[in-house]
Amino acid sequence: MTLYKILVATALVVIGLTPPALAQDGEFRMPEVCTVPAAQDRMHDGHDSVAPMDHTVHATDARDADAAGMPEHVRDNMRRMNITMPAMQQGMMQPDADVAFACGMIAHHQGAIDMAQVLMDHGDDPDMIALAGKIIAAQTDEIEEMTAWLAENAN
Repeated sequence: MTLYKILVATALVVIGLTPPALAQDGEFRMPEVCTVPAAQDRMHDGHDSVAPMDHTVHATDARDADAAGMPEHVRDNMRRMNITMPAMQQGMMQPDADVAFACGMIAHHQGAIDMAQVLMDHGDDPDMIALAGKIIAAQTDEIEEMTAWLAENAN
């Protein structure tokens, strides 16, 4: 079983299925156009600022999960979700509906990739591990498509 997970993970790395939204250090990064300051620059409705985001809903982080005695896969998922959920909310702050959709979905898809990676790291069922590999490939392709669309269409 472990050999299967290693082979699938290696294959994904070899064929280059690393999401473009990841920085070199492995941290998730939204395209610049998706950030709140970028949204503020593009506001056309007369408002000169975007309200600060309240991330208190995401106060439960990996340390809290660890303290609660949660399994490692839960802590890993929570740590990753605490990055992508605020990014998804921030992406949806864009004044243009198409840009907001693309920005929000990039973070949403990264969340799916993160969950699939956690399963590949901790799961045992070969069918679920294979599905996780398919999800990583599909979501990566869609992130690339939306990132390219943003580069061409977001002003």
